[in-house]
Amino acid sequence: MSATRRQVLAGSGAVGAAIAFTGTVSELFAGTADAHGPGPGRDGYGPLVPDPEGLLDLPRGFRYTVLSREGEPMRSGEGPVPSNHDGMAAFPGSPGSPGSPGPGPGRDGVRLVRNHENRLDDKIRVPAVPGLTYDPVALGGCTTLVVDGRGRVRDEHVAIAGTSTNCAGGTTPWHTWLTCEETEFRAGEEGYEKDHGFIFEVDPYDPRRTGAVPLTAMGRFQHEAIAIDPRTGTVYETEDAFEEPFGLFYRFHPEKPLGGRGSLRAGGTLEAMRVPGVPDLSVVQEPGTEFDGITWVPVPDPLARETAIRFQDFGKGGITHAQKLEGCYWGGRCVYFVSSYAKRDEGSAADHYGQVWRYDPARRRLTLVIAFGPDTDLEKPGEEPDNIALAPGGGLMVCEDGEGAQHVFGLSRRGTVYPVARNRQLIESDDGPGFGEFAGVTFSPDGRTMYVNCYEPGTTFAVTGPWRG
Repeated sequence: MSATRRQVLAGSGAVGAAIAFTGTVSELFAGTADAHGPGPGRDGYGPLVPDPEGLLDLPRGFRYTVLSREGEPMRSGEGPVPSNHDGMAAFPGSPGSPGSPGPGPGRDGVRLVRNHENRLDDKIRVPAVPGLTYDPVALGGCTTLVVDGRGRVRDEHVAIAGTSTNCAGGTTPWHTWLTCEETEFRAGEEGYEKDHGFIFEVDPYDPRRTGAVPLTAMGRFQHEAIAIDPRTGTVYETEDAFEEPFGLFYRFHPEKPLGGRGSLRAGGTLEAMRVPGVPDLSVVQEPGTEFDGITWVPVPDPLARETAIRFQDFGKGGITHAQKLEGCYWGGRCVYFVSSYAKRDEGSAADHYGQVWRYDPARRRLTLVIAFGPDTDLEKPGEEPDNIALAPGGGLMVCEDGEGAQHVFGLSRRGTVYPVARNRQLIESDDGPGFGEFAGVTFSPDGRTMYVNCYEPGTTFAVTGPWRG
């Protein structure tokens, strides 16, 4: 049964701020367990307390540590910390180590692999390191932070370089990171020496074992995020295209499913989702709406040699598009993905302030689970959900990427929306001062530390506190 809820986030730093959504929230947590306690209280963790340092507002009882800031020297000596901190994942400090209870992120620590969404005009590039650089002209890539059991950064180094516009990605069951290029420039365009728009695999323990090899069979398009079915190895991929026609939702069947590090290089089949009778997901407005008989159409040219995939001919019935397809995760027996927003004046068939969709592969069923908004005050949080992550205490963490104040929100099983963090770092732009978005929210293997990036100025935070409630 669907329920309508509207939560008012009261208190310091969130007075009068509201978020509205409709849908059956419990569906978002299918197959997850409250292994680390009951999670937050009925009203979350309480109001946000203004940070005297002007960096990050948190609820009372929580504290943050700045692990890394753009422009500071990396401990590896390879150069300064690059700009534009985006998607990120936390891995055990050593291979095969699940982490252990203690005051920090487990006795073996944590390794954070962090994307840098650098384009050709960005200020601090990912340093080009021999053996780890795909295209020496491109400025994006990933860096790895090695954090010890006490939460101290012991190393910070380049994991891959020479890629472009590394936005989000996702983890594999064999503990590597798939970093996604959110661009589709070809060699010769904008000065690039190689084609871009690929996924690359990054080993958090030894990046030279994965190198800088594009996983070409997984498609060349404006990638955003991925999630892998741990039973079959099927990879689901979102596309955040910037203009009409908008992106597609894909699945990739590997030739060597669940084959471990490097297996995705063996190739496979790329397909795009077709919802019968629905060319644009934005027209679906009512949570709980279901579509059975979802079909998957082979992509004619995954490398997009002549034509971008979303423009290609998918035959009778066409293909289904959606604006701003972003976060993606696997939960229970289903894959969930986010459409951050849709706007008619940008080419979508209808307007919305954010959707969360669920696809059930066994039933071939697609369901609109959550619809955000409408919220007409851009100073109020709650529109344009972006990166999402499951929290070990039984909640969903959502990074906001809209206008005005920028928050990390929690969403509990009971449907309560509560603030977890607010960015206090002002940035200047052509439109005047504003706040940088959050990205890359993730948790340590022991569930005791939340890591999150501020996109600009590039900052990586570790947040500790009473996560168990």
